[in-house]
Amino acid sequence: MRILVIGGTWFLGKCIAEGALARGWSVTTFNRGRSGRDVEGVEPIHGDRKDRDDLHRLAQRGPWDAVIDTSSSDFPPRDVLLAATSLRAAAQRWVHISTVSVYQGWPHQALTDVSPLLECPPDADDSYGYTGEDGGPTVYGFQKAGGERAVTEAFGDAAVFLRPGVILGPGEYVGRLPWWLTRAKRGGRILAPGPSSQRIQPVDVRDVTEFALDQAASETSGGYNVTHPEGITFAAFLGECLAVTGGAGKPEWVEPSILTDHGVAQWTELPLWRTHAGVWSVDSGRAVAAGLQCRPIADTIRDTWAWLAADGRPVDHPRCAEHGIASEKEAKILASLA
Repeated sequence: MRILVIGGTWFLGKCIAEGALARGWSVTTFNRGRSGRDVEGVEPIHGDRKDRDDLHRLAQRGPWDAVIDTSSSDFPPRDVLLAATSLRAAAQRWVHISTVSVYQGWPHQALTDVSPLLECPPDADDSYGYTGEDGGPTVYGFQKAGGERAVTEAFGDAAVFLRPGVILGPGEYVGRLPWWLTRAKRGGRILAPGPSSQRIQPVDVRDVTEFALDQAASETSGGYNVTHPEGITFAAFLGECLAVTGGAGKPEWVEPSILTDHGVAQWTELPLWRTHAGVWSVDSGRAVAAGLQCRPIADTIRDTWAWLAADGRPVDHPRCAEHGIASEKEAKILASLA
């Protein structure tokens, strides 16, 4: 197999490049050369995916059996369309890393792989879409849905869309699991979002990697929800964080209404916490039938802590600063419960 990874220097893109090399594949990566180092063993090509000339130069380095696009999150549909059409003659397949946010019902409704998608033109700019007052839909979701349409316009049935919810694991740059781990290590009373029995479905970056590579080598098409089919309760999640870090903390489970009354921002101040009914009700049955295998989330927690303890340093990213509640605010809320 000969593949092109758009991205390829950090978290999922890096993991995919490394995984493809481990399979004995020939790997080209394309990125701006600004975030992280090129993986040893790949053929690195630096350029801007928004630049038509850079894309033309890249296409001359093909052909590839498949493109895996890991870096479309920060680009509007028209830029995805430009890349896909520019590379169509140089690649047989396109595996696109998308998101569950493309669904009309997210985050309010339970979802399957055939749930209706948001509508967005394939040539839309970054102004298209809106964010609902009740948390969904989102501009991000519209933009990613348009990106999927752009790839479909170029590759048709030779396109595959992987729709994760939350990806965790070693190398995570957003900071969700690293924040919970460092908070657990600090110990004391820990503000925990109730109910403790709430199941969450984050998926390990290494499992997304293997599924993406399998899809690159297959003849399948269409969309796959890439979420953990079993998940883990929030109580077990925090329990694992405490166990692996050796933290002497005690979770204080607080009702969502109390947290919102205190102005705790969902999804960020207490990472992975959100009250909308559909956030963690995403069926990944089609992906499992196609070969998705997810390790226990406890293993993801353990391995991420091992990475952090070994001085793991994620690529600097502004989203990391958004995650985690300030210790003063946490203490004030906990004090109000006494």
